[in-house]
Amino acid sequence: MDNATQDKLEAAAWRSLVKHLQHRKDVQNIDLMNLAGFCRNCLYKWLLEAAETQGAELTKDDAIQSVYGMTIDEWKKNHQTKASDEQLKMFEETKPLHSAISGHK
Repeated sequence: MDNATQDKLEAAAWRSLVKHLQHRKDVQNIDLMNLAGFCRNCLYKWLLEAAETQGAELTKDDAIQSVYGMTIDEWKKNHQTKASDEQLKMFEETKPLHSAISGHK
């Protein structure tokens, strides 16, 4: 597969993932972190990192909007729930693994 085709396929997969997460507002970031080791915040940070690497202009707010489909304040107000003690405990237990994989702390 040539690089241009691979880039198009990866971009399409990215858009599908983001669309899916925007639709699944019931899935909390802490659940994503606990189960998969990444969340919407990781995605917008990876998008910012990619833009920087490519020399493209992208603000943090625009990256957040691209991933969440709204501002962080709107997300928190309308969709974020309080994490349970069990969720927080699991997050703390697996946090070193998340940081090592995602490159974010």
